[in-house]
Amino acid sequence: MINTKLLLRISSVLLGVLGLTITFLPAEFIVLLKFTPNDKFNIIVQLLGTAYFALAMLNWTAKDNVIAGSYGRPVAIGNFAHFFIGGLVLTKASIIENGLGLIFIAAIIYILFAALFGIIVFQKSKKRKIFTKK
Repeated sequence: MINTKLLLRISSVLLGVLGLTITFLPAEFIVLLKFTPNDKFNIIVQLLGTAYFALAMLNWTAKDNVIAGSYGRPVAIGNFAHFFIGGLVLTKASIIENGLGLIFIAAIIYILFAALFGIIVFQKSKKRKIFTKK
């Protein structure tokens, strides 16, 4: 059984720090990824930061709820979709880069979170059986 409260806390801190960092330091983040910053790219990165921060706030406020239950299930599905699709994108990028840099590390982290949220989404829950016909 996965401790969903701990998982949501860790993911919210990770996403919150990343979100605030790239919202307020977009040019530095872009340079860290070895791209050339410009005004239009900075705006896109800042919007990405706000989305990360919003997901962090969602996770933080939902941490005390039953995530495997029917009311918390959308939180688990949203996190699973984010981390699964993000993990695929980052894995592809790390293969193209042929390196063990930041993108590879991010891919590992995303795949780990995708697996954990996937277990929550796809496991059979006794609580969900309440709403099914017998």
